Amino acid sequence: MGHMIRCARYLILTILLGAGLALNLACGPYSLSGSALKGIKNIAIPLFDNQTTQYGIREQLTGQLTDAFVADNTLKVVNIRRADSALRGVVTKYQRECYTFDAAGNCNEYVSRIFVDVTFEDLKKKEALWEGKDIEGDGIYSATDETEDDGIKRAIDKISIEIIDKVIKGW
Repeated sequence: MGHMIRCARYLILTILLGAGLALNLACGPYSLSGSALKGIKNIAIPLFDNQTTQYGIREQLTGQLTDAFVADNTLKVVNIRRADSALRGVVTKYQRECYTFDAAGNCNEYVSRIFVDVTFEDLKKKEALWEGKDIEGDGIYSATDETEDDGIKRAIDKISIEIIDKVIKGW
């Protein structure tokens, strides 16, 4: 009887360890550890340039990206003089257009679209690690009870998520 209990314990332990190892191996490529960052520990995010006439959009985008990197906590956000890397960008285009119409032809919803070009660079090696052209974020908002700022914020949120994914996860 004692031999059967020891065998059962061994079998359960083997199954648990095997499942844990399989889970660890299966999740390995999707690690959020920042292994794609090649030793980079911090990032500077200088104020983006703005080639549009939409006032305040570069400040909002730069601020949102800074907050997103702080919340992610993979890279520490620091001053450019102390940084291993930098995220530089340009707001290249802003559009606002009607998204949906009611039966009378009036606009029900608008969409704000923001396009940016971004470069993530290794400041030590002086090379671009990733570049994104025409990254688009859109934000739909109600014509009756929301404002254009609501659409802009939603568009900026989408752009921030995409940039964080590309920089931190590398895909």
